[in-house]
Amino acid sequence: MLVGTGSDVGKSVLCSALCRIFMQDGYAPAPFKAQNMSLNSFATPDGLEIGRAQAVQAEACGIPCSVEMNPVLLKPTNNMSSQVVLWGKPIGNRSAADYFTEDNRNTLFAEVTKAFDMLNRKHNPVVMEGAGSISEVNLWERDIVNMRMALHAQANVYLVADIDRGGVFASVYGSLLLLPEHERKLIKGIIINKFRGDINLFTEGKQILERLCGIPVVGIVPYFKDIVIEQEDSVVLDTMKKGNNQGKISIAVVLLQHMSNFTDFQMLEQIPDVNLFYTQSSGDLLQAEIVIIPGSKNTIADMLFLRKSGIAKSLLGATPSRQTALWNMWWLSDYG
Repeated sequence: MLVGTGSDVGKSVLCSALCRIFMQDGYAPAPFKAQNMSLNSFATPDGLEIGRAQAVQAEACGIPCSVEMNPVLLKPTNNMSSQVVLWGKPIGNRSAADYFTEDNRNTLFAEVTKAFDMLNRKHNPVVMEGAGSISEVNLWERDIVNMRMALHAQANVYLVADIDRGGVFASVYGSLLLLPEHERKLIKGIIINKFRGDINLFTEGKQILERLCGIPVVGIVPYFKDIVIEQEDSVVLDTMKKGNNQGKISIAVVLLQHMSNFTDFQMLEQIPDVNLFYTQSSGDLLQAEIVIIPGSKNTIADMLFLRKSGIAKSLLGATPSRQTALWNMWWLSDYG
């Protein structure tokens, strides 16, 4: 099991790598993540919904994806509630307060352990992925995806830290120190991810971490840009601002508050002649040659946001002479 010091430290990519390595070494691996929170989902061959990362990891294993690989998927509808997808099918919307009641928590944990046990009987090894940080102390009693799941599986757990964002010593040491002793015993190693430069220059850092934590640093993974796995969390879009569009086709995606399946545009990111960026600035949008309004998990709320912010007015006033293509504009102009 790979767990993290925080979100977006690279767990999904590393789990995918382990899935492929185990498959190439002659094992029969399968991925598993008890609970995802994402507006991006993937349809299994039997038409059920799971997180996209587990679909990619299944492909790395050389097997079809299945709902057992991600039994609980939360799709936020606003800041306070989410649609709950259980065993690949929506079972309704829940507020955060309702979702985390003791009865719901125990019921969901029973379902995710059932899914894990089903996979574990058919595959070896099961490559498990945690979510966010393992040391959000206030969430421990509600946990069904991190160390509680690791205890059920008696997994060999490896802690992944992103050195590129800084603070790697504090994040690793603090994450481990906060864990209860019986959970800390499951941590077998530390993986330093997204390292830039000469890895040999981190030899002393590796030794310091091992001395502080009493746990070996089992890997230092270089920073890479040529391996792309669709992101679960749209927080990464905040870093994709307007860039240098000289000599490129400038494509702007309206950064909706409840954007769904933002990875639909990932192929555009891979085209060298395209400058793709996400923005809520009317000025940026009208300077783009193509403007895309993506899908929304809460269409009414996002439509109101576009109107109140003035973005809708600016887009509706765009002229063909600007060579601006407006996608999905019908719901701005024809409804409400």
